[in-house]
Amino acid sequence: MRFQAAVLRSYEDPFTVEEVTLRAAPAAGEILVEIAGCGMCRTDLAVRHSAGRSPLPAVLGHEGSGVVVATGGGPDTAVGVGDHVVLSFDSCGHCPNCRAAAPAYCDSFASLNLFGGREEDPPRLTDAAGRALAPRWFGQSSFAQYALVPARNAVRVDPALPVELLGPLGCGFLTGAGAVVNTFGAGPGDTLVVLGAGAVGLAAVMAATASGALSVAVDRHPGRLALAERFGAVPLPVGPAGLPERIRRLTDGGAQYALDTTASPALVNDALRALRPTGSLGLVARLHTALPLEPGTLDGGRGIRHICEGDAVPGLLIPRLTRLWQAGRFPFDQLIRTYPLADIDEAERDCTQGSVVKPVLLPERRSR
Repeated sequence: MRFQAAVLRSYEDPFTVEEVTLRAAPAAGEILVEIAGCGMCRTDLAVRHSAGRSPLPAVLGHEGSGVVVATGGGPDTAVGVGDHVVLSFDSCGHCPNCRAAAPAYCDSFASLNLFGGREEDPPRLTDAAGRALAPRWFGQSSFAQYALVPARNAVRVDPALPVELLGPLGCGFLTGAGAVVNTFGAGPGDTLVVLGAGAVGLAAVMAATASGALSVAVDRHPGRLALAERFGAVPLPVGPAGLPERIRRLTDGGAQYALDTTASPALVNDALRALRPTGSLGLVARLHTALPLEPGTLDGGRGIRHICEGDAVPGLLIPRLTRLWQAGRFPFDQLIRTYPLADIDEAERDCTQGSVVKPVLLPERRSR
């Protein structure tokens, strides 16, 4: 089967949209999905800085959504041909954390999603010259017209929804919203500070508003703060010194929860100082430097932990988010700008420069 895909051939060069060949039909437990849209996440772009650990050349993309066009059957296949699906991260399905409904902490998460996946001989995805392409980025590699994925990665959604816009619910929006509703369990009367008003942070703001919690959004960019305010947050520029004190004034003595999306050690310490006693800080961005904690930041029972994929079971949280969207309470579509797949390099530039919150790439669909 031949189709178009965006291939990253080196850590420095642009993507190239080219013809690729899929040399395998769905096996038991797998499905073939025609991709309607795929969000671009900063994790896709972080491959450029992965120190060679992510294999190239590769087809990236891990916020795909589309229509199932073939299945391999098997007991793990809960979707059928014609179903509209959102694709999420891969997991083994049988380790202790997977069995405990914590698939984001799968024992094999890094190998399945980030640094290699499964070795294949012969390769299932090749370029026009017959050379192998890494085909399992987050179990999907959905910067393409089609993706062959494990069926457990797919979540069935209402076919009345705009399927081409739903892909970011599988990762970026899932992460921010999941941190609020799953990790923190925030509700009416709770207070939350969100550091960084990008896709993850703004999803957290929307989820906090939908849950009845007060949120404060911290960012350097006035446009992002305006978006956060539109979605119900109190906007707070990073500005001069004294950020913890300003947050405490806005949250009646300190926030119960804080979510950091910046990986800035200084802001992490500010967030801890802005928490009320027993408050909790969640980190979703990968730290690339040491995180020295200032004296006293963990006093009063304050806690800090990393949150992966919003502590979500995608099959539970994604339908919940689509229902909130249908009710006008989780307007994630207002963060999206769409691009043809052929314009992937423009989408990357806009994402890197911060002029767009969530690019979504639209492959040309053959079924239309």
